[in-house]
Amino acid sequence: MKRNYSDKMLIALLFSLLLFSCKEKTGTATADSMHGHDKATANTCPMHPEIVRDHPGKCPICGMDLVPMSHSNELHVDSSILPLLKPVNEQVVSGISTISPDSGRQAFSVPVQGIVTYDIRHQESIASRVAGRIEKMYIRYNYQPVRKGQLIMEIYSPDLAAAQRELIYISSSDDNALLLQRAKQRLNLLGMQTAQINQVIKTGKPLYRVPVYSSVDGYIVEKKVAANASPSSTAMPPSPAAAADGMGAMGGGAAASNTTAAQQAINPTPVLIREGQYVGAGETVFTIYKSNSLIAAFSFAPSIAATIKRGQQLTYHTDANPGDIKTGSIGLIEPTQKNGENFTVARVYLSGTDLKPGQLLTANMQVIKDGTYWLPQNAVLQLGTKAVVFKKEKGVFIPRQVQAGIKINDMIEIKDSIGDWQIAKNASFLVDSESFIRLTSNYSK
Repeated sequence: MKRNYSDKMLIALLFSLLLFSCKEKTGTATADSMHGHDKATANTCPMHPEIVRDHPGKCPICGMDLVPMSHSNELHVDSSILPLLKPVNEQVVSGISTISPDSGRQAFSVPVQGIVTYDIRHQESIASRVAGRIEKMYIRYNYQPVRKGQLIMEIYSPDLAAAQRELIYISSSDDNALLLQRAKQRLNLLGMQTAQINQVIKTGKPLYRVPVYSSVDGYIVEKKVAANASPSSTAMPPSPAAAADGMGAMGGGAAASNTTAAQQAINPTPVLIREGQYVGAGETVFTIYKSNSLIAAFSFAPSIAATIKRGQQLTYHTDANPGDIKTGSIGLIEPTQKNGENFTVARVYLSGTDLKPGQLLTANMQVIKDGTYWLPQNAVLQLGTKAVVFKKEKGVFIPRQVQAGIKINDMIEIKDSIGDWQIAKNASFLVDSESFIRLTSNYSK
C-alpha cells in the first residue's frame, strides 16, 4: 500500500512538471511571435493608403505622419486599378467631355490698334541767317500748328541793322543803281524779304526787329525735340492682354493706354527757347512737319508681325468714327522696343488726308494659318510660359505640355502634332490641387 501511494505521488509530480513546462514554452513562443510581429509592423498614411513604409516617417504626398498598419487593416487593392493610383499632377480620373483639335487652313480678322503721327521725311527747318537776339517769340509749345506765312519770332541783329543803314544811305545820297541792287541783295541773303527792304527804303528807318515767318503749313517743334522724334517713338505697344495673346485687339484696359499714347504723340510741352536768347548765324531754331504728310502707325505683337509684309492692304477707321472706313498699304515694317516690350510698327503713309495727329485708329488684319491645330482657350491651361492640355489615355487624363502660338477669337494655336488626341474640353476643371503646379517628367510628350 505504501509503495502504491509513493508511485501515485511520483506520477502526479511528473505530470505537474510536464504541464508547467508546456505552459512556459507556449508563453515564450507567444511572446516571441508577438515581438517578431512588432518588428514587421508596416506604416501607412491615413489619407494615402497606397503609401506603405517599413519604418515611421512622413507621407511624401501630404506630409502627414505615418501610422502603424495592423494585419486587420492591411490594404488589399485590386490589381486592375493599380495604374489609377497616381498623384493628380500625373493623371486625373474624370468623366469630363473631350474634344478633337481643329486643323486645316484658318482665316481670321484681327483688330490692330494704331495712331496717327508725323512723317518726319517731309519737314522744313527754320534757321536764323544772322547772329542776333530773339526779341519776340510767338511759338508757345511743341507741335503747335502753324500756317504758311505765320509770324514765328522777331530777331534783333546788329549786322542786319548796319546793312539796313547802308541801304538807306545809298538810296538817299546816290543814284547808283548797281550799289543799290547789291545792298538789297545783301539784305535778302541775311533773311529780309523784298517787302521789308522796300519798306526800309520808303520810310528811311531800319527795322530793328526782323520778323521770321513759317514757310509751310504744319506742326512746329524746337530742334531738340525734332532730333529725338520718330514714328516708332510715338507708337504704343499692344495692350498687355493683347501681347500675351499674340494679337493686337484692344479691350477695356487698352483704352487707357491708348489715351496715354495719344498724349505722347501730341506732346504739348512748352518750348525751351526764350525771348532774349541769342542765336548764331545759320543755327536751326525750329523744325516744321508738313501737315499734308502724315503716318498711320500700327503696333503688332511679334507672333502677328510675322504674317505681315510690305505692300499689304489694310482697312482702318478712327475710334471716334467707326463708320468712316479707309484703306492703305503698308509702306514700312519696323521692329522696335518700348517700355521693355518688343513689338513691330507697320507704317501706312497718308497724303492729303483729313486725319489729325494723335487720332486713335483700329485696323482689321487678315491672318491666314496653314498646317497648325487649334483648340479653344478653355482647353489649354497656362502655367507661366508653359501651356498644358489634358490628353485622354486608357480612361484617364494625362497632362501634356504643348507649344502654343497666337490666340485669336477665343482660339489658341497649337504647333505640335495633336491631330489624333482626345483632349479635355475644360482644363481648369482638372486641376485638383497645388501639387499640379510641380511639373514632372510626365509633361513631356
